[in-house]
Amino acid sequence: MNVQFKNSVARATPILALDRAAYQALAPKLPKRTQQWLATLGFSAAPDTFALVPGEDGKLAQVFAGVAHTAHPFALSSLPLALPEGDYTLSADGVPLQDEAAALSWELGCYQFDLYKPRKRQPAQLLIKSSADGQRGLALATAITAVRDLVNTPAEHMGPEELSKAAAMVGKQHGAKFKEVVGDDLLKKNFPAIHAVGRASTRAPRLIELNWGSDKHPRLTLVGKGVCFDTGGLDIKTPDGMRQMKKDMGGAANTLGLATLIMALKLPVRLQVLIPAVENSIAGNAYRPGDVVKTRAGLHIEIGNTDAEGRVILCDALAYAAEFKPELIIDLATLTGAARIALGAQLPALFSKHMDTARDLVDLGLKMDDPLWHMPLWAPYKEGITSGIADIVNTGRNALAGSINAALFLEAFIPEQQDWLHIDLFAWNDVNRPGRPIGGEAQTIRTLLAYLEERFAA
Repeated sequence: MNVQFKNSVARATPILALDRAAYQALAPKLPKRTQQWLATLGFSAAPDTFALVPGEDGKLAQVFAGVAHTAHPFALSSLPLALPEGDYTLSADGVPLQDEAAALSWELGCYQFDLYKPRKRQPAQLLIKSSADGQRGLALATAITAVRDLVNTPAEHMGPEELSKAAAMVGKQHGAKFKEVVGDDLLKKNFPAIHAVGRASTRAPRLIELNWGSDKHPRLTLVGKGVCFDTGGLDIKTPDGMRQMKKDMGGAANTLGLATLIMALKLPVRLQVLIPAVENSIAGNAYRPGDVVKTRAGLHIEIGNTDAEGRVILCDALAYAAEFKPELIIDLATLTGAARIALGAQLPALFSKHMDTARDLVDLGLKMDDPLWHMPLWAPYKEGITSGIADIVNTGRNALAGSINAALFLEAFIPEQQDWLHIDLFAWNDVNRPGRPIGGEAQTIRTLLAYLEERFAA
């Protein structure tokens, strides 16, 4: 960890975190020499900017850092890999950053995926006094960076079995019970859709399950799409379309991140985590366009396109989840390119049966700088996923409303009275931003955690 809780910070270089208004108020009170230096640098406390201020001996004396606001989750993220190595602390002369935001933003600013390539340098360290909010910030950062590592790891080293081992490790850390159904046992245990998608790979498909918490608490089920690599199957993707498909298990990674936080913070829920984990490969026994696949729910799916595999594996997991009648099911999935075309990389699509819940979550996401955006479960479009030879088809009639068609497909496997949220996310940063380097990303888990804490308050 690059945030250290220390009672003594005397030898650490102070950082003055300032928004524009605070800087304008403080600037006239600074020594003339410092005012001139900051003016020469053009420092105005714009978010994600900083200025190194030397002392009379020419050594670094303090850092002025611009922040958006005191609770911003990336307030300090531009600093750890840009400042000279060493110890820093937050000065009382700056705006009082919330402890959670300080710890979270610093740790996220330190993130580098270094499994194969050594780090060029070590991040600077932040010394702060210990607090419950600071510890929470570190817990959030730990979960988020674990999600990133899972998504960034190439499929060669993150197949269904490796994803299973990662889930088992999370369960062991928090005392959750782990089990899985693997390979042909999926057929014996009535998960035929998961088996159909994953059977062509030499790496056995599986359904991963964690259970945690007390029976006296309300049941919450999280379902994550775990397609560890997606060739598109027989409807093979283009090279460009296949290039980043190691990230197609991003829903599973985010599910594990959220589950980690729920267990670490001991939310009063009976948690179930379900991850259908497969590799969508090409072989002689691959499922084909035009095939009809039976599901756990008893519905038959006509396969319109083998590249729409995520919803096929999710339907078995969702049907299984519903059998336990949880108070809420949440699924997270890198499900459709259509959601990205509509909302881009930074805005996951949210589908909910309840308009008020969706609006609350959108508002909460904006407040927490962890956004998602409401999309409709538009019932008239169900006609587009009807099949002439089966109960449902896994593709729409055309490219229109692709993310809605996928959500409506999943809804067909959710009982009418079952509360359910579906989140179609990207799990990837396509541009570099402070604390958010290009690569795998945790999306919506801070917002969902806050929502669940409020909904399941003890």
